[in-house]
Amino acid sequence: MTGPTASAATEPALKARGLVKSFGRVVAMDGADFDLMPGEILAVIGDNGAGKSTMISALAGAVRPDAGEIYLGGERVSFHSPMDARARGIETVFQGLALAPALTIVDNLFLGREYRVPGLRGRLFRLLDRARMREEARRHLSELGLMTIQNIDQVVETLSGGQRQGVAVARACAFGSKVVILDEPTAALGVKESRKVLDLIRDVRARGISIVLISHNMPHVFEIADRVHIHRLGRRVAVVRPSDMSMSDAVAIMTGAMEPPAGRQDR
Repeated sequence: MTGPTASAATEPALKARGLVKSFGRVVAMDGADFDLMPGEILAVIGDNGAGKSTMISALAGAVRPDAGEIYLGGERVSFHSPMDARARGIETVFQGLALAPALTIVDNLFLGREYRVPGLRGRLFRLLDRARMREEARRHLSELGLMTIQNIDQVVETLSGGQRQGVAVARACAFGSKVVILDEPTAALGVKESRKVLDLIRDVRARGISIVLISHNMPHVFEIADRVHIHRLGRRVAVVRPSDMSMSDAVAIMTGAMEPPAGRQDR
């Protein structure tokens, strides 16, 4: 596995310190820390209810923490919505996909960032450059290997679950300029489509974009991740390298059956 080596002198691409979030009496984040290094694939694992999804939602602008700080490229940021995070170069594929079922594949890929035709017609009459968007959409889907989608003008509600997941992943990887967050990106995909997604993640990382992969698929995690953030009871309990630890030990730490190794709570 190739990937960057995190060092104390390297500023994380995305960092959080002391994130706290409660929903009534339920504490979802209890002083959660997070470090994503430049150009790395960081897997985030945790048992159901560990708070990892809440932490990721805070980093993506979908949840506002009650306390704590988030830094992007060393600059403290405060996101009020996922649109704020997108404007700063963070793209996220949530488990709910956030697709518009009644719109076409092309419209979903370019939703909120449509291309306008050049000249006065685009500036004044805001005419869309549909030919360019269709060409770009086909290219992005082909890179993902979603060749089962024959008609990119299909409405999303006619697609299978796996095809919808592929469209959402293609959108994030196409437009994320700094960080791409993928929440269970292969959960609804078959073996072949899952392999294409993993290959695409590597390709995106090769362009210098940092990837956050939230997954319960431990073979995928240990195959592709440079480091693994282990989340338990609302906070980070360890960060390990797949080369230094077995899957069974990582799961034991995640579930509380084993204490995290000393010194593994830092990046």
